[in-house]
Amino acid sequence: MNAPPFSRRDFLKTAMLATAGLPFAAKNSFAAEPERKIGFALCGLGGLSTGQIAPALQQTKFCKLTGIITGSPEKAKRWQARYNLPDRSVYNYETMSRLADNPDIDVVYVVTPNGLHADHTIAAAKAGKHVLCEKPMEVSTTKCQQMIDACKAAGKQLAIGYRLHFEPNNLECVRLAREKVFGNLKSIEAAFGFHIGDPKQWRLNRALSGGGPMMDVGIYALQATRYLSGEEPASVTAKATTTDKEKFRGIEESLTWQMKFPSGVTGSGMTTYAFSGMDRFNVTAERGSFGLDPAYGYHGLRGTRSDGQIIKMPDIDQFAAEMDDFAQCILANRPIRVPGEEGLRDLKIITAIYEAARTGKPVELA
Repeated sequence: MNAPPFSRRDFLKTAMLATAGLPFAAKNSFAAEPERKIGFALCGLGGLSTGQIAPALQQTKFCKLTGIITGSPEKAKRWQARYNLPDRSVYNYETMSRLADNPDIDVVYVVTPNGLHADHTIAAAKAGKHVLCEKPMEVSTTKCQQMIDACKAAGKQLAIGYRLHFEPNNLECVRLAREKVFGNLKSIEAAFGFHIGDPKQWRLNRALSGGGPMMDVGIYALQATRYLSGEEPASVTAKATTTDKEKFRGIEESLTWQMKFPSGVTGSGMTTYAFSGMDRFNVTAERGSFGLDPAYGYHGLRGTRSDGQIIKMPDIDQFAAEMDDFAQCILANRPIRVPGEEGLRDLKIITAIYEAARTGKPVELA
């Protein structure tokens, strides 16, 4: 699988800026003040929108909250009161076509369950809006492609919410890898998991989630191996385990996988809903190692290097960074760093991981 035409290059470029002392590289990629702010409508008002994305919008330089899309009238009223939104900026999932009549909304940020991403992305594109969609992009490669096609047909940009492509500590580790500070890479180990308690939440519904922890937090570990290596895996092996078959009906409880990259670098990953405490990656190279622990959270990321140096870059609002970057791409009409094609690549690899776990055999990737 070939590397994307610009996302790896731009990711490295941002890493260089971050490590040069810019606390917020993505926000500083354009010197001029914006002619106008890009209006965002949040589609899905669950915990992520409420606790992270809406507050982050208040910290952005190039964005503003101009609409909401929700199936809950009660939530709509609360959000209207909190963010001073007029009635004309409130939609439900059945009225998304009316977004076309609202010039204040430029982007729909899709934050609904995984299995609904395609429906809401396509509806937003048909209404003439750009789309920023949370990861994973969808539950199948077919739906990912449908999302890409819909946005291209509408002449609109589609970005995927890979916030760690803008996070300075992850960017610093990419710099260490690309500059071969410790020599050529040899192996990458990445893991992310947590204990899931509520047996009724949507993550345990395969129709909505598309799978277990691999389709939730495991994708962060997979992404880490890809952006640290700068390569796409040539083959994968995997094993899924489930101890609580009642709670985890139809999805994995835990999953481990191994990858071989064309250069010879090996990658290993683990994700789980069985226990908390895994939030890390570690890179081993010819003359040393480096990594982050914690690696994927919203704040407080840090790491170590085998030469004794500490990795602790400036703490930023990752959601504000990704939204400001997308807004600048729209304003400048330039390509985005994390396009729909990047989300599709992940789904292709995840599909191969699930196939390897099901068959017990290695799966080759094109």
